[in-house]
Amino acid sequence: MSDLIAAHSDLSDVEGEWLHLLVGDWQIVSDLAVADLVLWLPTRDGGFVAVAHCRPSTGTTVHYDDIVGLFASEGQQARFAAALADGRVQNTTEPQWFGEYAVTEQVVPVKMRGGRTIAVIARQTNLGPSRSHSRQELNYAEAADDLLAMASRGEYPSPDSASGPRRGAPRVGDGLIRLNAEGQVLYASPNALSCFHRLGVVGPLVGQSLVELTAGLIEYAGTVDEALPLVVMGRASWRTDIETRGVAVSLRSLPLTVHGQRIGAVLICRDVSELRRRERELMTKDATIREIHHRVKNNLATVAALLRLQSRRCELPEAKFALDEATRRVATISLVHEFLSQTLDEQVELDGMLQRALRMTAELAATNTSVQTVQRGSFGLVPAQDATPLALVLTELVTNAVEHGFNGTRETGTVTVDVERSGSRLRVRVTDDGVGLGTDDMARLSRDSASGLGNQIVRTLVTNELGGTIDWRTGDEGGTEVVIEARLRDGRRG
Repeated sequence: MSDLIAAHSDLSDVEGEWLHLLVGDWQIVSDLAVADLVLWLPTRDGGFVAVAHCRPSTGTTVHYDDIVGLFASEGQQARFAAALADGRVQNTTEPQWFGEYAVTEQVVPVKMRGGRTIAVIARQTNLGPSRSHSRQELNYAEAADDLLAMASRGEYPSPDSASGPRRGAPRVGDGLIRLNAEGQVLYASPNALSCFHRLGVVGPLVGQSLVELTAGLIEYAGTVDEALPLVVMGRASWRTDIETRGVAVSLRSLPLTVHGQRIGAVLICRDVSELRRRERELMTKDATIREIHHRVKNNLATVAALLRLQSRRCELPEAKFALDEATRRVATISLVHEFLSQTLDEQVELDGMLQRALRMTAELAATNTSVQTVQRGSFGLVPAQDATPLALVLTELVTNAVEHGFNGTRETGTVTVDVERSGSRLRVRVTDDGVGLGTDDMARLSRDSASGLGNQIVRTLVTNELGGTIDWRTGDEGGTEVVIEARLRDGRRG
C-alpha cells in the first residue's frame, strides 16, 4: 500500500498514515455492511488506483481476484471524482455488474480530521444472495452507515483509539450491541446476549444501562481495568475484558459521532473464557519452566562451590587441577541455565552469554598472560538444546588455547572466535596467536583417540550433540586453529 501511494500520488506522510489507520480498522465496517470495501486513491494523471481491498467475513465477496493495483474504469472514475470533489456520499441508482453478480455501489469520500478529502471508499454489496433482511442485518447495516458517514467527515477512524492488544480481537459475528448516547442498549445480537448471560445477566439487555449491568457483575477482589466504564458506555474506542465467576468476555467499543457530537456506540463482544483459561495454563507452565532452570542453575552453583572447596583441601597437584577443571565446566553449564531461565523461547540469542563466558574462561585459565577474547560474526538464534554443548565446546577450546598456546611465555595474547552461520549450518574457527602445536601433537589431536579429557569432551559434544566435525590445524600466522563444522537442531532431527 505504501508503494502504491508513493508511486501514484503526492500524499504527505500524515495523509498516508491516515489511510493506513483506516485500512487497519475497516474489517469491522466490511462485516457490518456485508460488503466489499475498496480504497481508491486519485492518481496524478486524474485516474484512480485501488490501494486496498477488504472482503466481508459475514457474506459473499464481490471480487474473488485481487484488485489491488488495478485502475478504475471510466464509468467508475466519474462517480469517484464527484465524491472526491463534493465530499459527499454518492449512491448508484442502478445495480452494476461484476462478472456474474449484480452489485450496488456506494462511494464514500475519505476525509482527514480537519483536512481535505484524500481518497474514496467503494462499498460494493453483492445482490446475489437475495433474501429478506433480519433485524440483525438491519442493525448491522445501520451501524455500517454510521461508521462510513463518520469516515466521510473525518471522524473515523479515531486517531485516539488504542493500539496493540487493546485493538481488534472481537469480530462482528461474535456479538454486537448498539448503544444510544446515554449508554442504554438499543439492540443486542443473539451471540452478544449469550455472552452477557454467561456473565450472570438475567433477562433481556435492550433498554438496560450497560454500565450499570456491568458494575453489578464485577468482582472487586481482582484487578479491574480502569478503561472498562468508558468502553461499556461507548465513550472510548478501546478494547477491554470483563472477567467474573470464571467467565471472560472481551469488549471493543466504537463510538458513533456526528460532527463531533456522540450519538451512540457500537460494541463488539466475544466470549474468551476458554482462551483466558489456556493463557493461564501457559503462564503457569512458563513460570514452572523458568523456576526449573533457576533451580538447576542454583544446584549447579552449589556443586561448583563444593568442588571448589574440595580443591582447596586437596594436596595433590593433579587432583587439584582436575577438580578446578570440573568446577569450570559445571560453572559454564550453570551460566547457560541462568541465561535460559530469563527466556522461554525455543531459539535463543547466544552471543551475549558466550562472550561473557569466554571472557571469564580466559581470565581464569591465564596465569602470567593477559589474554583477550574476540568474537567476529554472530551465532544468531540458536536452538536452546544446542546452547549447553556449544558453550562447553567453546569454553574448552578457549581454555586449551590459553593454557597451551601461551603457557605464561608472553605478557599478552589473543584468542579469536570467527562465526559463520548459514541457516542451520554453523562454522566456528577458534584461533590463537600463541606458540602453536608441534607436528606430533597435531597428529595426535587429529585422531579419534586424542588424549586429554578436555579434548575428548569437545570431540564427543561436537560429534554426538552438534552433529558435526572438528579439526585441529596450524594457524596461517602461527598458533593453533580449531575448525568446527556443525548443524544445529532446526536443520536436523532431535
